[in-house]
Amino acid sequence: MASTFRALRHRNYQLFFSGQLVSLIGTWMQNVAQAWLVYRLTGSAVLLGSVAFASQFPVFVVAPFGGVVADRHNRHHIVVATQTASMILAAILAWLTLTSRVHVWHIFVMATGLGVVNAFDIPARQSFVVEMVGKEDLMNAIALNSTMFNGARVVGPAVAGILVARIGEGWCFMANALSYIAVIGGLLIMRLTPKPIESTGTSPIQHIKEGFSWVRRTRPIRALLLMLGLVSLVGMPYVVLMPIFADRILHGGARGMGLLMGATGIGAVMAALTLAGKKGLKGLGRWVAISSSGFGLSMILFSQSRWFWLSFALLIPLGFSMMIQMASSNTLIQSMVPDRLRGRVMSVYSMMFMGMAPFGALFAGVVAHKLGAPLTLTLGGLVCLVGSATFGVYLPGLNSETHQLIIAQEAAGGDPAQEMTAQLK
Repeated sequence: MASTFRALRHRNYQLFFSGQLVSLIGTWMQNVAQAWLVYRLTGSAVLLGSVAFASQFPVFVVAPFGGVVADRHNRHHIVVATQTASMILAAILAWLTLTSRVHVWHIFVMATGLGVVNAFDIPARQSFVVEMVGKEDLMNAIALNSTMFNGARVVGPAVAGILVARIGEGWCFMANALSYIAVIGGLLIMRLTPKPIESTGTSPIQHIKEGFSWVRRTRPIRALLLMLGLVSLVGMPYVVLMPIFADRILHGGARGMGLLMGATGIGAVMAALTLAGKKGLKGLGRWVAISSSGFGLSMILFSQSRWFWLSFALLIPLGFSMMIQMASSNTLIQSMVPDRLRGRVMSVYSMMFMGMAPFGALFAGVVAHKLGAPLTLTLGGLVCLVGSATFGVYLPGLNSETHQLIIAQEAAGGDPAQEMTAQLK
């Protein structure tokens, strides 16, 4: 247990972890309530996909600038500002809903605004982790972040399902707005050693180009990001279509949707705890390939189920596989990237993880309208299986460069000579 939660020995990370846990429960409540509100107002699969597109597309466009800001300015201050902005947006949506003024276009505007905020928040927050725990506990902190994120995914949707069914979506939005007080308070009372900011006369565009160029010529990171982007494009839209499965196919209503979303969170928490107990990077490349296959297979099986509790059970391995791939990729990338490029490289990670999802969500909404939600997920699962097989074929050829990058960043731990023979096979 001490090894699994070792990153919590750092006071700043304790504050971050506890505040984020409260805030993320509120975030998941809002995600479920917002999807259900759009579905209740419109009943349209296309609009469900469109709102998801609006909330995540700004990450794809703006994240490169967010990465530059994270590398050129104080990351702690950036995270405080983005969390405050997110709180304000949630409060506005709560007010509109509770006063019965909300329309679909309001949801689109709020979702787009939150996407812009996330484009700056994600690179800064991901890069800020190493400043709280150091490189020796970075892998554990990433895994615990995933545990926290998905623990909130279990609680938030379940609570949201009950609240939406009983008192409406507006109170879920209000609860999310209030939850940001915890994370902002924790950030403000941290004690941090000032981090020197690299002074440069280089323009932001040149900084962006430098980050993309480094990713493009670094084969292991490029392969990980392409695999992540593929799964986000064709796999993650299952979340967008969940209201349709919960209501029309499995007949569970809003409460059923909360339970289904919570099931993926249970699997993801199990995966994150598995990673948190892992002490080295050995085998993570293989884990990415296998988990991508598991994600695709689970999604295919879920798409064919017509029994609620069978569908619930199938979402647990889906959540497990998704989290193993995401957290393993994050850990490997952060272990290989130089700190001066960390914000920019994590902005590309954001583009692949969140930025590709809106295109997939929009496409899934259109395809589901024409072919139905089950066939849409089946096709996405098949593409994930093909992508994971391709990644597995190329993986052995990436080992040597991966070893060199990890050793150069002194993030592998232990005896580098021993790690050279075993990691990522």
